[in-house]
This record gives sequence, C-alpha cells and structure tokens, in this order.
Amino acid sequence: MKRISIILLLTLAASSMQAQRIKGSDTVLPVAQQTAERFMALNPDARITVTGGGTGVGISALLDGTTDIAMASRPIKFSEKMKVKSAGKEVEEVIVAYDALAVVVHPSNPVKQLTRQQLEDIFRGKITNWKQVGGDDRKIVVYSRETSSGTYEFFKESVLKNKNYMSSSLSMPATGAIIQSVSQTKGAIGYVGLAYLSPRVKSLSVSYDGKHFAPPTMESATDKSYPIVRPLYYYYNTENAGQVNPLISFILSPAGQEIIKKSGYIPVK
Repeated sequence: MKRISIILLLTLAASSMQAQRIKGSDTVLPVAQQTAERFMALNPDARITVTGGGTGVGISALLDGTTDIAMASRPIKFSEKMKVKSAGKEVEEVIVAYDALAVVVHPSNPVKQLTRQQLEDIFRGKITNWKQVGGDDRKIVVYSRETSSGTYEFFKESVLKNKNYMSSSLSMPATGAIIQSVSQTKGAIGYVGLAYLSPRVKSLSVSYDGKHFAPPTMESATDKSYPIVRPLYYYYNTENAGQVNPLISFILSPAGQEIIKKSGYIPVK
C-alpha cells in the first residue's frame, strides 16, 4: 500500500509539472520563452506554453483560469485585486527581472537626448515638431502601446506623470510593431523595452532633472543613472503554488538570472 502511495505521489508531481500556461506582457515575453525552453530542457516532463497579448490580457486570463502565470510589466491594479478577492482567490506576486524603457526614434533623427518634460510635452501633443527640441523641421509622429499594455501604463505614470496621452497618438498592438513603425517613419517616436532595441531604431538619452542625461543600457539601468526603469512580474494563484514554484525557482536561480541578463534585462539578484 505504501509503495502504491509513493508511486501515486510521484505521478501527481510529474503531472503537476507538465502543462503550464504563461500569458501576458509582450515586454516579458522573450525572456519568459527563453527561461521556459531552458527549464523544459532540464525537465523533460515539463510542458510550458508562452503567449503575449499585454499585461491586462495576462491578468484577465489569470482571473478567468485560462493561464497559470500572468506576465506583467506593471503592478496588479487595485480593481484587479478586488476581482481576485471577490472570486475568493489569492494572487502571489514575484519580481523576476527589471527592465529599462527606451525612447526610440528613426535612425536619421539628429536629436540625441530629451528631458522628461520634453517627452511629456511630445506625448501629450504640446510639442509637435522636431525643430522645437533641436531637430529637423519635421512633424512628430507619436507611437504608443494599446491601453491593455503594462508598458503603456508605466510610461504614462513615470514619464507623463499620469496625464493622458495625446488623442492622435498611434496605438500599436505589440512592441515589435513599434520598432517596425518607428524604423519606417522619419518623424516617429515611441518606447520599447531594453531587450527589444535594434539597429533599425535609435535610442535617446533621457534626463529627469534636466542636467544628467543617460542612455538606456544594462549598466545605466543597473546603477539607476537611466531613470525609466521598472520591475517585471509573474503573478499566479496561490492555490497553484505547487505547480508553478519549480519554474519560478529556476528563473530566480543563478542560471535563470544569467538568461535574463543575456537577454537584455536586469537581473533581480
């Protein structure tokens, strides 16, 4: 009887490791995919699917039970916490990495740096031509993420000081779409996670005090000289802790954090 119980426990442990679903933030998506692939290589019984869609989509999926882990590039909102509470559930929050949010323009743009106030005025529609900030006489085309994006929320909070974006900003469904649009539009400006930076766009140095400008790099984000840095989260229902803990423990391990660093994110430890 004891032998049967041990076999049953092992079978349950193996099955709990299998099908795990991770959904949410497009910012977290690349590193979630890489750590999941490495985890599955080390644990052949594990099965993990990772999909994006935005932070809000991930947290909604967690609330309705269609994902096991929600990836988020912003903290869970009070309204979302209330939904969790009314459903009689409890959600655990884990910071898995940090990310610098880079402001990007077309590579031909001569502007190299902007202050937080200038960024606020651009994304609010008060500055509309690049010549107003030392650039060419060219209309500014503002690209933003859609409202369900945690990156959209964080940029609004940190850079716009919770003021509204201009109504004519162009909402993009994913970070990759911002890179593509900015790379093809000479007057464009947008924002992306540090890991998404590519030679197709040019990143700007940013200053929050108007004096000290820093470019978005791993070093400047780590020493906090670059001001637009935020935590990245995994959320899960506490009732599923046994299922998700092995994966989360791996991400927070030295091996997992090394993957995060190599992927262009800032390790937690």
